[in-house]
Amino acid sequence: MDMYYLFLANGFEITEAMAPLDIMRRAGLDVKTVGVTGETVQSSHGITVIPDITLNDVSYDDIEGAILPGGMPGTLNLEASKDVINCVKHCYENGKLIASICAAPSVFGHLGMLEGRQATCFPGFEKDLYGATPTGAHTQTDGNVITAKGAGCALEFGKAIVDYALDESAGDKILSDMQCF
Repeated sequence: MDMYYLFLANGFEITEAMAPLDIMRRAGLDVKTVGVTGETVQSSHGITVIPDITLNDVSYDDIEGAILPGGMPGTLNLEASKDVINCVKHCYENGKLIASICAAPSVFGHLGMLEGRQATCFPGFEKDLYGATPTGAHTQTDGNVITAKGAGCALEFGKAIVDYALDESAGDKILSDMQCF
């Protein structure tokens, strides 16, 4: 069973986590939310979420991808977790998906994972996309790396993940069924 892990740390942006999660689950992907900062996690706007699992439950045996929502200080809390960083590195080094939105692409940039790639992020974080060509696109897929601009792009971010995981039209079907177009 291929598993995608969506990491949640205190201060995460709720829309950037829950909208892609919903799209992914509608598409039938196995995705677990991971509590990085505890068994409950509070969003940047005070919404408390109970993750499916904690960091101790993450398995590298069946991992297909690591997904980081943005938000502040959520992005900083994700980057401060050695377990999150190790998981992202494992995925990147093994050709698995790494995906991030808003400020979180900065984590990939700081790790040198965007060198020579096209990437996007929340305006103002381009300086942290070390070695990347910032595109300013809503979402940007470059190989096994997906980045997105911000909360307003969260559905499109989820679609990009589904398209990557299944096929290039799978996400369109989900968004069409949801009346997005």
